[in-house]
Amino acid sequence: MERTEDELRLDGNAAAGLLEELFAFEITAAITTCDGCGGACRVGELALYGAAMGTVLRCPKCDHMMMCVTRVGIELRLDLRGVRALRATCVP
Repeated sequence: MERTEDELRLDGNAAAGLLEELFAFEITAAITTCDGCGGACRVGELALYGAAMGTVLRCPKCDHMMMCVTRVGIELRLDLRGVRALRATCVP
């Protein structure tokens, strides 16, 4: 049985474990600016669509693809072409 789009949709917090492998700061608290609509929100507020091919994070305002994370063997590949800016607070 196929799952509907609404059943597959989670929020960006569901990607925390995967993204913390790439970033040394709390990524879900970082502010992203969408390259599609210019809206800003935390990574944890992005809409997550996960599938075998990878994880896609979309703008909750316009549904523009902001981030895509795929795993190829031991390598993680991060596509940020839909993010105009990513702002994070790094505390040592």
